[in-house]
Amino acid sequence: MQNLTDTLMGLTISELTQVQETIMQIKTMKAKSTLTVGGNCVVVQKTKRTPGVIEKLNQTRAVVSMLGRKYTVPFSMLEAA
Repeated sequence: MQNLTDTLMGLTISELTQVQETIMQIKTMKAKSTLTVGGNCVVVQKTKRTPGVIEKLNQTRAVVSMLGRKYTVPFSMLEAA
């Protein structure tokens, strides 16, 4: 992990932005492959994790039922429960 940190410290801001975009795409692909309609999931936010149920899968986001309401959530914020 230290080696990765050293490598990232040597990158320019534009290169770090490209790395960040690639990481978001990878997170989205992994989330899409593990999530199914009707399955339980966890919505990950900065300070909390909220359980929910997937109602619908769209192209880049999912409709998740949690806390008595339905929310449209990006795949990068979802984890399978």
